[in-house]
Amino acid sequence: MRKRESEKVGKWKVQDGACTMSLSKHIGESRKVGKWESGKVGPSPSPPLPRSVSHFLSGRGSGGCGVRVLLAGGGTGGHVFPALALADEIRRRAPETEVLFVGTDRGMERKAVPQAGYPIRMISVIGLRRQVSWEWLRFPFALMDSLRETRRLFRAFRPDLVIGTGGYVSGPVGFMAGWFGVPLVIQEQNSYPGITTRLLAWIADQVHLTFPESRKFFFRNRNLQVSGNPTRSEIGSIGRTEARERLKLAPDKSTLCVIGGSQGAHSINVALSEALDRLTASGIQVFWQTGERDYQWASQTAARYGDAVRAQGFVDMPTALGAADLMLCRAGAMTLAEIARCGLPAILVPYPYATANHQEWNARSLVEAGAAEM
Repeated sequence: MRKRESEKVGKWKVQDGACTMSLSKHIGESRKVGKWESGKVGPSPSPPLPRSVSHFLSGRGSGGCGVRVLLAGGGTGGHVFPALALADEIRRRAPETEVLFVGTDRGMERKAVPQAGYPIRMISVIGLRRQVSWEWLRFPFALMDSLRETRRLFRAFRPDLVIGTGGYVSGPVGFMAGWFGVPLVIQEQNSYPGITTRLLAWIADQVHLTFPESRKFFFRNRNLQVSGNPTRSEIGSIGRTEARERLKLAPDKSTLCVIGGSQGAHSINVALSEALDRLTASGIQVFWQTGERDYQWASQTAARYGDAVRAQGFVDMPTALGAADLMLCRAGAMTLAEIARCGLPAILVPYPYATANHQEWNARSLVEAGAAEM
C-alpha cells in the first residue's frame, strides 16, 4: 500500500465571540462565556478539505480530471454531513472529479446523499452491538457479504482515493482500500474515536482528527493530523438580522437558541419549559427547536409567552445559528463544529446514552478551551 508523509495542517482562528446572558438556575448558573480561540478546539471554519486531499486532486491531471473519489460514511448525520461537506468542496475545487458514496439502506445517507446530488451504492454491512444480542450471530455473515459487495464495487469504480467519515459502513470500504492499495484517508468527528476509526488507523495513509485530545487513543500516530470537522458552506452565511426575520424573532433582544438535535431532546424540552418564566422575565427571547415528538405540547407552552418564545419542530441550522447569541444544545460533533465555526458560546448537555459517552468527551474539549459550559 502506498504511503506518504503526513503534512502539517496550519492553525486557524475565528473571530472572538463573547456573550453575557442571565439564565435561570434551572438551566445553568449565570456567568460570562468569555473570549475564546477556536484553534484550541478543532472544527475548522475554512473550506472543509484536508490539504493532502487537495494536493492529491491537483496532482492528478488538470483540475483533477479523471480522478475517482469513493466516500464511505453513514448511519447518522454526524457521519453523513462531513462526507457531504468534503464532496462539495472536492467538486468545487476539481469539478470533473467523479464522486461516489457508499452507505446502507438503514442510514440517513439513503435520502441525504441523493438529495445533495450524488450517486450512492448500498452494501449490506451491519453494526456490532456492544451488548450481547442475537445480531452477533448475523454479524460475520453480513460482514462477509459486505466485503464481497465492496470488492465488486472497487473493481467496477476503480477509485483513486477513498475517504471514510466513520460509521460501520466505513469498515469494509476502508479494508478494501488497503487490499487494493488505494490511498485511504479517515476523518474522525468525535473526541473519543469510534472503533471503526481506531481499527482502520492501522492501514490508513492519514487520519484527520477534530480534537487534539483524540491522539491518545491511537497506538500509531505518524499518520494523525488535527484538521477539524468539515462543515457545510452555508454555516455562518446568514446574518443576524436576516436570521431573526426568518424566525420571526425581535431583532434587538438577547436570544437563546435551544437545539435538541433533529429528533429533539425530551429532557431538555421539559427543563426549558420550567425555566421560561424566569428567562422571559429577564428580557431574553427563546427560539426552541422541539423535535417532532414534543412539538404539540411544546408549541402550546410557547404560545403562552407570545413573541418571546418561538417553537418549531425542526429548524434549518444555518438560520438558527445566525439568530443566536447563546446556544443550549447536545454535544454531537457536528453541532459543536457548526457552533465553533460561528464563534458562538454554548451551554452543552451531552446525550448520556451516546456510544462510549462520546458526547461528554466532545463537550469537555470545548469547556477546557473556554468556549462552552457543560
